[in-house]
Amino acid sequence: MSKLKRLVKLFSVRQVAGLLATAAIGAGVAVASLAGQAAVATCLLALLLLALPTGVMYLSRRVGGVNRNTQAAVRDLRVLVEQLQRRVIASVEKERLAAGDRHRELTEALARTERLTGRGAELLLREQSQEIEALFQLFQQVTPRASMPAGGTLNPTDLLGLLNIAASRRPRVTVALGSGPATIWLGYALEAVGGRLVAVDHDALRAETTRGMLREHGLTAAEVRHAPVAELSVEGRTVDWYDVDALDGLSDIDLLVVDGTAAPGREAVAPALHVLGRRLAAGAAVVVDEAPARSAPRQGGGFGLTEQRRLAGRWITLASPQAPVSA
Repeated sequence: MSKLKRLVKLFSVRQVAGLLATAAIGAGVAVASLAGQAAVATCLLALLLLALPTGVMYLSRRVGGVNRNTQAAVRDLRVLVEQLQRRVIASVEKERLAAGDRHRELTEALARTERLTGRGAELLLREQSQEIEALFQLFQQVTPRASMPAGGTLNPTDLLGLLNIAASRRPRVTVALGSGPATIWLGYALEAVGGRLVAVDHDALRAETTRGMLREHGLTAAEVRHAPVAELSVEGRTVDWYDVDALDGLSDIDLLVVDGTAAPGREAVAPALHVLGRRLAAGAAVVVDEAPARSAPRQGGGFGLTEQRRLAGRWITLASPQAPVSA
C-alpha cells in the first residue's frame, strides 16, 4: 500500500485520472468479452485506441513545454553568468587601476621622503648644535650654587633670550607669569644686576616646588606667589586668569614676562596687560612668547604694543603701553 502511495505521488492528478480511465476501459473490454458482448467490447476497445493517441499528443505537448522552459532557463542562466563575468572583470580592472595609482603615490612619497631625509637630518643637527651652544653660553653667564633643575617648557635658546634681556635692561622689578626651572635661571640673572623677581603660578604644587629650588640656590631676591585660577572680565568677555588679589603690591614693573604656555587659560597677553599694564614703569619692556595679535584682540593696535626686536628663542620684546603708573 505504501509503495502504491509513493507511485501515485510521482504522477499528477490528470495523469492518475487518465490511468484509471484506461484501466477501467480495459477492464470493461475484458468483462464484455467474457460475457459474450462482442459489440460492447469492440466499442470499448475502439474508445481505448482513440484515447491512446490523445494521451500521446498531450504527453508530447507537456514534454515540449518542459523543453521550452528548460531552454528559457538556460538562456536566463547564460545571461546571468555573462553579467557576473562583466562585473567581475570591471571590479578587477578597477582594483588594478586603483592599485596602480596607489603604487605611483607611494613611489612619489618615498621619493619625497628620500629627498627630505637628508635636509631634515641637517636641520635637526643644526638645531641641536644651536641648543648646545646656548647651553654653554648660559653657564658662562651663570655660576649656580646648586644643581640646576632639568625639565621645564623652555629650551636653552629660550632661556638665553630671557637672560640676555635681563642683562641688557637691568630691571629693578621683574614679574614672570609662570614658574619652574626658568625661574632659577632668571633669578640668577636678576641677582647679578640687583633686581627683584616675582614669579606667579596658578599651580600650588609647582609654586611650592619652585620656592624650594630658590631656597636651595639661595636666591633671596626672588619669590613665587601662588595665584589660583579665577575669572577675569577683559574687554567685555570673561577669561580664566590668575586671582588678581595675589598681585597686590606689584608696581613700577620694569620687565614683564608673559609665557603663554604657563597661562591658566587660553589667553595670556590680553589679561596680563589688562591687569598689569597700568603698573608698568616708564620705559618698561614686555616679553611674550608669541605675537600679541595672536594672543589678544587687535584693539588699540594690539594694546598699543609695538614689536621692538626678537630675542633668542621664541621671545619677542614689545614696547610698553602708554599707561599711568599706579600701585
